[in-house]
Amino acid sequence: MNRLTRIFLALIVATLLVPTLSAQAPADSAIKAMMLKSVDDWNRHDIDAFAKSYKNSPDILFIGRKVSRGYDQMVATYKAGYGTPEKMGTLSFSELETQPLDTRFATVTGHFHLERTAAGGGNADGFFLLVVEHTPAGWKIVRDDSTVLPPPTAAKP
Repeated sequence: MNRLTRIFLALIVATLLVPTLSAQAPADSAIKAMMLKSVDDWNRHDIDAFAKSYKNSPDILFIGRKVSRGYDQMVATYKAGYGTPEKMGTLSFSELETQPLDTRFATVTGHFHLERTAAGGGNADGFFLLVVEHTPAGWKIVRDDSTVLPPPTAAKP
């Protein structure tokens, strides 16, 4: 392959990558904004507003302590497990990372921490892997696999 051909191929590859890379930054910001809004909704103890971060569809899948299929079942699962402000506590996310899959779908991974009183169920920590879809209403969660870590064991004297 001669030098001119290599330069031409390099320019084509660069031309194809630049729009993809520049499109990732707005998607990353929009997805993280959706995630932070869901935290605000949770911390206001508004499960219905929090649930709007999910796509209102019978096709969504939530995997936690049990598998919930569809929007209505997912909302019912949240309300059954976190039906009071004490059980909801205060939510925070860290280590948020987005990974675009294409222009319509991306994954989001991160760590969650739920600060609660003993009466509310105690603190909880875990990790999540979400698949989000870009819809006319913005980025929405369509798959949620959340894993709660076991509570730390008390140190033995």
